[in-house]
Amino acid sequence: MTEQLPSPGRYTIIVDPLSTGQEYPAAFEEAGQIPVAVLSGTEPPPAYTTSWHPDDFEHVHYFTGDVAALAEELRQYEPEYLVPGAESGVELYDQLVEILVPGTGNVPELAAARRDKWEMAEALRVAGVPRLRQLRTADPAEAERWLKENDLLGRRLVIKPPKSAAGDEVYVVFEDGDWRERFDRVLGRTNKMGLVNDAVLIQEYAEGTEYLVDSYTVDGKHSLVDVCRYTKISRGDKIGIYHRIDFLAADDPEVLAIWPYTQQVLDAVGIRTGCGHAEVMMTADGPRLIEVAARPAGGGHQMVSELATGDNHIKRTVAHRVRGEVRDSFDLVQHLRGIFVSAYRDGYFRNREVFDGIENLKSFHWMKILHDEDAVVPETVDLFTCLAWVILIHSDAQTLDDDYRRVLEMEAAIVIDEP
Repeated sequence: MTEQLPSPGRYTIIVDPLSTGQEYPAAFEEAGQIPVAVLSGTEPPPAYTTSWHPDDFEHVHYFTGDVAALAEELRQYEPEYLVPGAESGVELYDQLVEILVPGTGNVPELAAARRDKWEMAEALRVAGVPRLRQLRTADPAEAERWLKENDLLGRRLVIKPPKSAAGDEVYVVFEDGDWRERFDRVLGRTNKMGLVNDAVLIQEYAEGTEYLVDSYTVDGKHSLVDVCRYTKISRGDKIGIYHRIDFLAADDPEVLAIWPYTQQVLDAVGIRTGCGHAEVMMTADGPRLIEVAARPAGGGHQMVSELATGDNHIKRTVAHRVRGEVRDSFDLVQHLRGIFVSAYRDGYFRNREVFDGIENLKSFHWMKILHDEDAVVPETVDLFTCLAWVILIHSDAQTLDDDYRRVLEMEAAIVIDEP
């Protein structure tokens, strides 16, 4: 007996409903849609294994290498649109959307610029948007020539994979440091997206204040979803370790300074429909792109975005795709500070009780400790390896600062024994 499918337009196809994208199924179901999962492989990338919930779907499809065949499978749903859920699904989404519902996604010719960090910079160059100098290569001799030609040899550099996420394998090379050792560390390694680093990205170091700029685009018109000021820390040669985020108002002078530039970036990489997630550094020379993605912000950001603004990428997507609703900007409804608690080394986490009483802080809202007492924890080197998350919310800035210092005291008292 042939399965009877609901009427056309009732289905939402989500490519890699992983990480933050795991929130899409419930949101679309609440809006009257039937979510369909498409996984970009036969199993999720290592970093996203725990966020893959196939039981959330009546219909699940797997990509095994033939895009045309997969698109033919998906035609039965007569979709009006598709959405990418996580970074790992962006490239497959771009291919499928042009076959199934052409013109409803982003600029096809710029697909690589929305995933590969080298291609991003090249797209900015072509569009005349200021960018950081960088090189993608698998040849250390070519890298050395480029460093010499650009007067960067012996200067501070950043070395990372062209395709990664959440700060995975991002290293700093300090002045007169051994850039070749970091180069060799990245090249050929399988990153947490499950991809082999077949090249290395070498980038000039950007000094300044970093911002997360979340956007939603409809027919090429960009709108703000939220803006955060990042505080990141370094540990050894690992940089970009998330430490704190502070949400800003849409009319904050810092936001007004970076939003015009961010819109130029979104245009340059061809984002014309859906979510944008950009990291921008305000340097002495003006704003410079660190990287941009065409999917919702991950790492628990949807929850904190909704707390701070009453909205987020997930809600904005459903409102647009299902109900045709579009917002021009956002409202900051309460001051929020997110804190990423770090483990300073690998080993046994001995004193979970160090956080006892944190709920008594005036601004305390929520905390999640990611490991049990006496568990072996990894050293925090990226977003995937945080020890705990804390959210503080309060109307008084001084109270927020006082409670933040108390959380830092707790973090400093963490005991981790050698494994």
